[in-house]
Order: sequence, then C-alpha cells, then structure tokens
Amino acid sequence: MVAIVNYGLGNLTSILNMHKRLGLQAIITSEPDEIRKADRLIIPGVGHFKKGMDNLHESGLKQLLDQLVLEERKPVLGICLGAQLLTKHSEEGNVDGLGWVDAVTVRFDQSRLHGLKVPHMGWSDIKLADESPLWINLPVEPRFYHVHTFHFLFEQLGEISATAMYGYEFVCAFRKNNIYGTQFHPEKSHKFGMAVLKNFSKITV
Repeated sequence: MVAIVNYGLGNLTSILNMHKRLGLQAIITSEPDEIRKADRLIIPGVGHFKKGMDNLHESGLKQLLDQLVLEERKPVLGICLGAQLLTKHSEEGNVDGLGWVDAVTVRFDQSRLHGLKVPHMGWSDIKLADESPLWINLPVEPRFYHVHTFHFLFEQLGEISATAMYGYEFVCAFRKNNIYGTQFHPEKSHKFGMAVLKNFSKITV
C-alpha cells in the first residue's frame, strides 16, 4: 500500500489515478494511523515551498514523517514541490525544508537560460546518473513532464539520480538511502512515469 500524503498541496488525484491504472494499491490520506500502516509514502506537491512547510508543521505531519522516513527507513518518493521540500532550504520563501537530503532548492538562473522562460514547462529528456531502482526496465530515451521554476542544487553528487537540460543541466531526480525525489511528474509522463511508479511500488525497507 502506498500512502499519498495529503498536506494541502498537490495534484493528489492524478497520482492516485495512475496507481489505479497500474493496478497498485494507494490511498490519499492525512491520517497518521493510515500513513504509519502504509508500506511506502509519496509526498506530492504543486505550489509554494513556504506554504508546504507551514502545512507540514501545522498539521503535525513533519514529526511523523521524520520518524517514519529517518528512523524507520520507510521508502518515500517526493514529486515536484514534494521533492523540493526534502531539501535543506529553498529560495522560494527563504525557508528551511525537511533537510532529508544534502541539497537546497534554487530558482532557475535567468542569466544562463539563453532567453528561455520560467517556469520550465513541458517534456524533457533525462540523463540517468545512477542505477536507482526507479530506473529498472525504463523505456529507452526516457523523457518526463516538468512544470517548475525552482530546482535542486546538490552538495553530495552521489545522491544525484538523473539530470535534464533547460538552458543548463539541472538535477531532476535524486536518491539517498530510502529517500527518492523527482522534479518531474511521473503521474503525467505516460509509459515513462508508469515505469517509475511501478518500480517504486516494489521498493522495500
């Protein structure tokens, strides 16, 4: 069972529908008992970093997620803003994140975009950087759907799972032990995203 954590931000239904299409068990929930019982967690997100962190603190979910992910090592997948929240800090709102990975979240550097506009919106090829379990049997020439103005900046290069290009190369996926994150939206990325979510459903503690 996958618990899609509802903290007030995110395209929850799209993620749930993709799991149903794949025949995978998933629920949308903010209930602590249901989150504890789940085998894996997905932290989605669309919106503002500060609002996301405020919601996690005010709901009490931050403490619960810290326990389940950092102490009990439950597999977790952050998607888009949900993945950015796993970093140490964001320029969006100038606020600290959960700090689960050695990275910060920064705005696209307009001076390096060669006239490209932000947000980065649309399909982009990705370049795999590790042998993450998320990439098993991934279709050839993987490409994923992105919608974002901010991206990850990693201190530990060994945590980088994939990169993409938008004016310059940026990190679009990461992995640290039981913690996974994608800047792109697997739930909107057809066969490529289906492979990623199916692979995540098989990851165990």
